[in-house]
Amino acid sequence: MSTNTQPAAAARTDRADSTPPPKRSPRGGMFRALVEPNYRIYLAGSFVSNIGTWMQRIAQDWLVLELSGGSGLAVGITTGLQFLPMLLLSPYGGLIADRFNKQLILKVTQSWLAVCAAALGVLALTGLATTEHVYVIAFAFGLGTAFDNPARQSFVSEVAGPDHLPNAIGLNSATFHAARLVGPALAGLMIAAAGSGWAILTNALSYAAFIAALLMMDSRSLRTTPPSPRAKRQIRDGLAYVRSKPNMVLVMCVVFFVGTFGLNFQMTSVLMAQQEFHRSAQAYGLLVTIMAAGSLAGALTAARRSSRPSPRLVVGMAVTFGFVQAVSGLAPSYVAYAAILPVLGLVTLLTLTAANASIQLSVDPLRRGRVMALYITVLMGGVRFSAQPSRRAEAPHCLAAADRAGLLAPPDRVSRFADALNRSAA
Repeated sequence: MSTNTQPAAAARTDRADSTPPPKRSPRGGMFRALVEPNYRIYLAGSFVSNIGTWMQRIAQDWLVLELSGGSGLAVGITTGLQFLPMLLLSPYGGLIADRFNKQLILKVTQSWLAVCAAALGVLALTGLATTEHVYVIAFAFGLGTAFDNPARQSFVSEVAGPDHLPNAIGLNSATFHAARLVGPALAGLMIAAAGSGWAILTNALSYAAFIAALLMMDSRSLRTTPPSPRAKRQIRDGLAYVRSKPNMVLVMCVVFFVGTFGLNFQMTSVLMAQQEFHRSAQAYGLLVTIMAAGSLAGALTAARRSSRPSPRLVVGMAVTFGFVQAVSGLAPSYVAYAAILPVLGLVTLLTLTAANASIQLSVDPLRRGRVMALYITVLMGGVRFSAQPSRRAEAPHCLAAADRAGLLAPPDRVSRFADALNRSAA
């Protein structure tokens, strides 16, 4: 009996030994997308470029304030001109992303953005810059961004692959806001030491890192989506596709309300720092950096996500976001305002990454560029609209009023708005 048992046991042992061990996510799961070599290259180049981007955001706002004598209106005009092409041309940018090679599109757009930043930096350094120059270059910058953003959003799925896409979305946000910790602080120091021009010129140089990353990638390992064939009314087809998906419409509506009533930080923070609390460029940069700490925590939390967020989660996070920002509008001092910003950054990123992942993980790959272009337009269009009250009202009052409206919007109005859109599409 023992003789018969031993071979059987040996056979079971052999079968057990031959079973491959389960695959383990690299670095504990939070960084599992980094198992893809192309994505590691992409993330490194993007991080360097994002540091430069945040430096220019601070330096450009401060340059406009210096040239205009502290005019919040001039800052608003600059921001509006930079985002106007995005609102008008993003649908075409999404269509281009669906039709052509996204890696090539990004090489072109990144080069264009580098030239724009270099031109503004040189004008500032030579003392020739005027508010009109900033307006023109901001508009040119927006032209490049209108085609860059849809291609970049769509390209992530090709670099990381569908299995790692939820994690990649979180890691992209994490590196973006890690750069937000570094960039504003460097910009504040550089502005104080040498002026806005050098900070802007540094951004121009930082684009070389992302362009180099695009050149270093192994194109054979990309999960390239077949180009969408040419046809009539393709932009309208993308809109009809979104309207046919009730959950997608709901998320888009939430994003619109969040963007319209909440994401006006660039405007309100610079006004709060300079005009409400009478602080310097370094203090403004510190506010942005403090909020980025919370945003980074939110992005890393979102990076653990492994499945598509539900619409209910997106709506719940939006309500929380509105409440926290309403509290920030009541801050009586610079210190109190700064203390609220990390919590605001945390809930902001949890809301936006949930919305982005919900869209990306449910979209048809052949329509990804057009759908993400619509997502960007809805989000950033609301942001630009919300900037209008900041030009005419004091920053704390604008924050409180806007966020009271935002608190009322998501639970009931968003759902009814989504139902109305779906009925109109039927």
